[in-house]
Amino acid sequence: MSEEKKGFFRRLREGLTKTRNNIVAGIDSIFSGFSSIDDDFYEEIEEILVMGDIGINTTTSIIEHLKEEVEEKKIKEPSECKQLLIDEIKRQMDVGDTAYEFENRKSVVLVIGVNGVGKTTSVGKLAGKLKDQGKKVIVAAADTYRAAAGEQLTEWAHRAGVDLIGGQAGADPAAIVYDAVAAAKARNADVLLCDTAGRLHVDEDMMAELQEIKEVVEVHQTILVVDAMTGQDAVNVASSFNDKIGIDGVIVTKLDGDTRGGAALSIKAVTGRPILYVGMGEKLSDLEQFYPDRMASRILGMGDVLSLIEKAGAELDEEKAKKMADKMKKAQFDFEDYLDSMEQMRKMGGLSSIMGMLPGMGNLGGKMPDLDSEENEKKMAQMEAIIYSMTLEERRNPDLLNPSRKHRIAKGAGVDIADVNRMVKQFNESRKMMKKLPGMMGGKGGKRGKFKLPF
Repeated sequence: MSEEKKGFFRRLREGLTKTRNNIVAGIDSIFSGFSSIDDDFYEEIEEILVMGDIGINTTTSIIEHLKEEVEEKKIKEPSECKQLLIDEIKRQMDVGDTAYEFENRKSVVLVIGVNGVGKTTSVGKLAGKLKDQGKKVIVAAADTYRAAAGEQLTEWAHRAGVDLIGGQAGADPAAIVYDAVAAAKARNADVLLCDTAGRLHVDEDMMAELQEIKEVVEVHQTILVVDAMTGQDAVNVASSFNDKIGIDGVIVTKLDGDTRGGAALSIKAVTGRPILYVGMGEKLSDLEQFYPDRMASRILGMGDVLSLIEKAGAELDEEKAKKMADKMKKAQFDFEDYLDSMEQMRKMGGLSSIMGMLPGMGNLGGKMPDLDSEENEKKMAQMEAIIYSMTLEERRNPDLLNPSRKHRIAKGAGVDIADVNRMVKQFNESRKMMKKLPGMMGGKGGKRGKFKLPF
């Protein structure tokens, strides 16, 4: 990354951190809103943890440990408990020093889980992640039950740039893995990732199939994939798989949804196995190493600014971002910039993914609309069609859009004139808001100084 880009994203990070700190004041109010540490105070904290999707048993454990710390350190002020709570959550989610050792030695990795949690997708993303580290990776298609599984893994292997070894539909998964291990050794691969069929943890025959694989070959790492959206059900699944098969680590998927991720803490508490990675989107790069401190912030509704910055640094075009920021400051935002902003948003995993990392947004939980729903995707596609039906001059100078031009644009985009008017109205309202930004930012002529863009 260039020095200029580093500087830009450093300012972005600093700006977002300031915003984060302002919003987190709402969290702080819980700790400052009590004059004493009493039962009501602990009940309030308990509610925060439960809303973060932490199970009752794990929540109780955290509260009990917090009480012990308060008594041991003779703490009297509720405000002093905040850091204790964060530290306790981080302690319980600690990954340990050896969790990622399999990445750095010859390893056979078995990826397991129930249907629909994103196993195949996670195998593809992990393959890409390890490939980027300079590893020679091979993936094995040991899901011989789901018709499209082989095709899906083939596509992910192609995207990751790694080799794939598969078998015929209905073939013995243990035999496929056995052959894949031999092939991986022959090709001097560093890591073999084995995708397996989804199975319910109560299906004894299917669970026996995994046990057979582990008897036929030496598996160095068994990774369970769970869906964060299923909350405490994921905890039960993890517990059952660990008891019957034995797991070494966990991938938590779909954390880009409206979940706070507290189930991750409960999984670690119940199984004793660390969370290794989290899935944050649908792109190859949307598998991130797990960081307990970031998850602690997310659970408490404090956002995940660091992950947002990393995503921005990896995906955004810094020149476009800087130009757009300058235009926003000068209220010169046009329809060309509108198109660019939609493209940049898609690169970062969609608006829901971004919102989920912002401080305070986790508090909305299920109240937050599905910003990346099919309906909203259609609306965005319609907006793009309208903009592309404009001339370049019209896109760069929206004030040119008179009624006759709007009618022509509507016809070209295949929409009603009302749709064009609605979008133009929304755009103009956005520009009006941008004109107020200098004052809000405390810049030239600005006296309020309540908000500052980090660019």
